[in-house]
Amino acid sequence: QLVESGGGLAQPGGSLSLSCVASGSFFNIGTMGWYRQAPGKQRELVATITGAPSATYADSVKGRFTISRDNARHTIYLQMDSLEPEDTAVYYCHIETLLYYSGDYLRSQDDVWGRGTQVTVSS
Repeated sequence: QLVESGGGLAQPGGSLSLSCVASGSFFNIGTMGWYRQAPGKQRELVATITGAPSATYADSVKGRFTISRDNARHTIYLQMDSLEPEDTAVYYCHIETLLYYSGDYLRSQDDVWGRGTQVTVSS
């Protein structure tokens, strides 16, 4: 249901953009966000954005990354500038809570994850 795109290889100081589309028909999509997991490390929060929209960022990316959201397209974006080698990781798109109709019933699904996209920052 979540399809990420973008990512790839960038040099230190460079930029990359990620996007994530929630495919399907939804009644409401709650907070969306980006997480990342570097080799040998736990998955960590990068940024989240509500439907309002209101954004929050990890301290490590504040001032360098920008998250945005297009509610009509069920899409979020992550603009990553001033990239550092420490930003190298697999980046995952996430939805906290998804509401959708199944027949006449309104159902919810929590913790929806994308498959991830690799971001590598190296000279």
